Amino acid sequence: MTVRRATNPAMPLALALALALTTSGAACAPADQPADAAGEESEEAMIQRAREIHDRVVTLDTHIDISTANFTAERNYTTDLPTQVTLPKMGAGGLDVGWFVVYTSQGLLNDEGYATAYENAVDKFDAIHRMVNQYAPDRIELALTSEDVRRIAASGKLVAMIGVENAYPLGTDISRVEEFHERGARYMSLAHTGPNQLSDAHSGENDGDFLHGGLSEMGREAVAEMNRLGIMIDISHPSKPSIMQTLEMTRAPVMASHSSARGLSDVSRNLDDEQLHAVAANGGVVQTVALRRFVNTTRNAAHREAMDAIEAEVAAEMGVEILGRGGMFALPPDERDAYFAQMTQVRATAAERAADMDIPPDVSVADFVDQIDYMVNLIGLEHVGISSDFDGGGGVDGWDDASETFNVTLELVRRGYTEEEIGLLWSGNLLRVLDEVQEVAAIIQAEEG
Repeated sequence: MTVRRATNPAMPLALALALALTTSGAACAPADQPADAAGEESEEAMIQRAREIHDRVVTLDTHIDISTANFTAERNYTTDLPTQVTLPKMGAGGLDVGWFVVYTSQGLLNDEGYATAYENAVDKFDAIHRMVNQYAPDRIELALTSEDVRRIAASGKLVAMIGVENAYPLGTDISRVEEFHERGARYMSLAHTGPNQLSDAHSGENDGDFLHGGLSEMGREAVAEMNRLGIMIDISHPSKPSIMQTLEMTRAPVMASHSSARGLSDVSRNLDDEQLHAVAANGGVVQTVALRRFVNTTRNAAHREAMDAIEAEVAAEMGVEILGRGGMFALPPDERDAYFAQMTQVRATAAERAADMDIPPDVSVADFVDQIDYMVNLIGLEHVGISSDFDGGGGVDGWDDASETFNVTLELVRRGYTEEEIGLLWSGNLLRVLDEVQEVAAIIQAEEG
């Protein structure tokens, strides 16, 4: 099946022609691939072709959450921890680049809250640097530019990059934007859930908790400072007014590190069509997120209701208390591992029972690529990318940890995307935005003398 793609008026003519030419041949199997009697590519040949494409393109996931408990000398990503992302899982799935996130939950807007938030952010920055400098310097390296990404990937190493989710740790000190840039941050979102000193958040749409009517004065200063330094502005969590105001004032393209389309799944964290068109006009990119509820709210709710009932039944039989996500992360690491092992067994047994039952289907890789198709058709392929939100709630059936990353490429191949287009979706579009943001920063700094 060949996906229909919208023609974007902002797309350069040369790129539009190149995409049209590559797309026109996407449905035909290469001459050296096996074909069936009707002349169509066989399933085996398609899988092999997808694997070859997956190996050649640079695969990049812009949103991976971390816990610093997994960044110690005794316990770190060099071993296959019970997390969705580790270095072995990245290697097994062919995930080349992981953006590890310095996330801070929203707290009180006072000196104590700012101090705690800053301490948390520095702790996570330091953890990522320990991974690349102490625990696995022969396996993964930190990248700060697109040139770094391509150089490191070509060397055979994995690539780490750093994003900041929630600028709350800045406190009232705008100079910390530059400090975070020096620590390696190459994107930052102004808010998370709940308003802060910089911006209102998406959650205000549901709870009415707005402070600024969009950006605060400090928020506007932060936008200008990120432009000056070359930090991509992440619009995945702020309120719609905040996002639209950011797009009005920024001199550089923006990115949404982990958002899907509200036209397919109506949650406040997804971007509506007006926002998507505005991002395209800005030259930015939206990193489609593989989080079940954001991909297909209706399907996720129906499947989860059925599975929750089955898992509760199995857990009761095994004598396991279901703690939920918050309860699990409140446990010490060793107890968390034991609980995770128990729940893995519960879920495996529940899945076996569900296979013999008529329950609503889970949200899958195919549903995830439906989101990609929607945005490609609406705003143009060059404004769409890929993210997981692994270890932060993300994952769909078929791409539920980094070891299954190939399945996304396979689904894109099934739908007729060419190697060039797949490369743009996986990393080319995002790295183009990073380049342009850094080019704008160089211009601003030259203007300032």
